Order: sequence, then structure tokens, then C-alpha cells
Amino acid sequence: MDTRTKADELVSINPADGSEVGRVAITTPLELDAIVARGQAAFRNSGWKELMPHKRAEVLHAIANGLLAEKEPLATLQMRDNGKPIAECRGMVDYAVGAFRYYASVCETLETDVTPRRGDYVSFTVLEPYGVVAAINPWNSPIMNDAAKVAPALAAGNAVILKPSEDAPLLAPELARIAAAAGLPDGLLQVVQGRGAEVGAALVAHKGVGMISFTGGTTTGRVIGRVAGERIVPVALELGGKSPHVVFADADLDHAVAAVAAGIFGSSGQSCVAGSRLLVEESVHDEVVARLVDRAKRIVLAAPDAKGVEMGPLASFHHRERVHAFVEGARAEGGRVLCGGSAPEGEDYGAGAYYLPTVIDGLPHDAVSCQDEAFGPVLVVLPFKNEADLVEMANGTDFGLACGIWTENFKKAWRTGRALEAGSVWINTYKQSVTSTPFGGFKDSGIGREKGIDGLRLYAQVKSMFFGLQENPLPIAK
Repeated sequence: MDTRTKADELVSINPADGSEVGRVAITTPLELDAIVARGQAAFRNSGWKELMPHKRAEVLHAIANGLLAEKEPLATLQMRDNGKPIAECRGMVDYAVGAFRYYASVCETLETDVTPRRGDYVSFTVLEPYGVVAAINPWNSPIMNDAAKVAPALAAGNAVILKPSEDAPLLAPELARIAAAAGLPDGLLQVVQGRGAEVGAALVAHKGVGMISFTGGTTTGRVIGRVAGERIVPVALELGGKSPHVVFADADLDHAVAAVAAGIFGSSGQSCVAGSRLLVEESVHDEVVARLVDRAKRIVLAAPDAKGVEMGPLASFHHRERVHAFVEGARAEGGRVLCGGSAPEGEDYGAGAYYLPTVIDGLPHDAVSCQDEAFGPVLVVLPFKNEADLVEMANGTDFGLACGIWTENFKKAWRTGRALEAGSVWINTYKQSVTSTPFGGFKDSGIGREKGIDGLRLYAQVKSMFFGLQENPLPIAK
């Protein structure tokens, strides 16, 4: 989606055809103060944090039911808001439904610890919410990212202020509406709108916010991390990646090539876990690259609701400019563009932010284009000689979000998977996402883990409690 900013509103533009999709009002500083105060009041007075877990779970299930009942209109809105193919948008609504159902279950069943005794007392832990959580999300997968934060934060007993990207502002208000209709007490889920540098920055710095969860670029993540450090509030950061997709000579090349294409060209490459570096063993390099280029040229690039579409437009026209600048930078570094490298020609594409699937080789692994995130359908190819060479190249970036490994040798997969610095390792598959499995990055790819039980614990603080069992008064000293 492209967003044009009026004096007091954001205007959503469909990246497939340039038409207006909708408008939202920008949150003013005074409104932000009132929203945070409302969240604090709801946290203190609504009874949500004191509600029995199984009762909170009932509301989360009701939210899931509401999302499912509106699956098609939500998917269509997301398709128009950011250009993803409609099948992918439906899948993201399904993911959101699953996230609320999963955290309803975790909310009901999560156990805390009775710790070993070391004296005349019994000690155990309880989990308590932080209060008002600031949940700040990017534009690439709105309903999925929103659910990944909102569901566990609510399950833990918090109030949530959701800040969607200014480039995808339309889904978050729908989630808040559905949650309210499902019985979530007023003030526990609110939405603020506006530019990240203005509204987002004010939200992060607000003294009424007790915890911050951010998904987005590493540069912004560093800024948020510094603010959180100054305020001494907990922060979770899910940031960028330059994920290596590794193909050994003994891999099933049919499956590997298909997965490499899906891993970088799915979502038009606009995914933090996009497999944007292909590391392929020298002996099969030429064959794999030839197959991949052939597959890239046959990808169906079309309107998001077109029959058989495999790849839609980029999310905005200004993002297409950034992606093309990245490709031009690769050319300037000496890279060879084997396919793509430009916007497609033809009347079907003229009004949209389309970009061709692009494969580049001929660069050293320390080239800027092999280190920085393009966040588009751009793959750089690097040959490797042996496992040691592979590990050095794969780990030779500041990122560590994910990786894929293709080999028929279990021991090789195990060695490589343990050696690579990544939060998620996919072996003979790629880009699998399960709500029940923790997700997060190493190094500059982030701090903390979303999803799974860790995803609920992220939004709760541990309190240790001791019950004395001593028969005699405590002495001054032992």
C-alpha cells in the first residue's frame, strides 16, 4: 500500500492499481495521552488481569470466532491494503484465528514453578502482566503480525495499544472492532495511527507504557531499544534478516529449487525470513542457478486477485523505488543480473507497483548487496566449496533470523544447523511458521521470542513468592 498523508489523516492506496482504499485519522499527541490513560484505567479497573485464565480464554476464543466469521472481507481488505495475493491473505487470517485459539489454550494451561526448598519455607513463582503494552508492527503482514502480539499480550492480562504501520493502517482497527464485539472490555485493545517517527516515537517514550514489542527494521529497532533502555522498560525486537538458503550437492534439487523460489519470491520477498541469499555447493551451482532462473522467469506476476497469481505487486510505489535502488547498487558492485532487475512492461502492470523476480550472482559474500536486506524479490547467489566455507559465509552478516538447509545427509544437516547463527533453522523445508513454536533472531535480528509459550511469557513478569513454615521467630542473623 502507498499512503498519502493529509494534514490529519492517512490515505491508503492499492499498490495493484493506484486506487484509494480507505482513510484513517492520525492520532494527535493529546489523543495519545488519553488513549494511554484509558489503557491504564482498563488494566487497573476492568478486572481483566484478575479474571480466571479460563474466562480470559473464552474471550480469546470469541475473538478467533469473530475473525473466522469475517475471513473473506478481512483477506480482501488486506489484499487491497498491501498487494498480497488473495490466497496468502486468507492464510494470514487463518493464522490470526489460530493465534487467538492457541493463546486461549496456553492461558488456561500454563504452569508456573514451585521451586526447590532450601529452608523452612515454600517458594513458587507467578506471572503478572506489565500493564499497557505498546505493540508496533510493520506493513508486510498486518493481520498476522497483529495477532502474534495482541493474542499473547491479552492472554497474559495486559492492555494493548496497537500501532500499525502508516503503510498498512486498515486491518488493525478491524481487529479492535472484532475484539470489542467478542466481549473484550473497553480500553484493553486500542489503535493509534500515524507516522512511526512521530506517533510511534511518542508511544514508545510515553511513561504510561510498561512494555514495548516492535517488529520492523533494525535501524528503527536500535532507536526503540535505546529509548527502552533509558526508560528501563522491557522491550522485544523482531527485526530484519539476510537469511541464507543452503543447497548441498546431495540435496533433492527438484524440491530445493522449488523451496528457494518460494522462500524469496513468495510475498514478493517482503518477509523478514525471506531466503535472500542462496548458498549452493560448487559442484551443483550451475545446474541450480539455471533451474532457479528458469523458475523465476515463469512465475505468474499478476493482480493479487487474478486466477493463478503467484506474486503480486510490492506493497507501495516508494518501496519499489527502494528495491530497484538495491538492484542498481548490486550492479554497481559488479553483480550480474540473471533475470528481472526492473519493473515489468505491459498494460497489465503500468498502474501497479510490480517488480520482476530477480536473481543476481558474481558478487563476493562481503559485498553490500550480500549483507543488507532488500526486502523484495531479489536473490543473491553465492557458491561454497565445503562446510567450513559455507559456515563462514552464512554467519558472515550482522543478521541471524533464519536459514534453510537442503541435504539428504542427516549428520550434515545437524552439524550445519547447529553451526549457523539463526533463530530458526529449516531442514528440507522453508518458511514454515507455527504459532506453537518460538520465533526470533540472533545478533541484529532481534531480542526475545514471539510465538509458543515463550510468546506469552514475553508479556509477563515473574514474581517469586515465599511462604514461611518456621516454628520459631526468625533470628537477626544465622
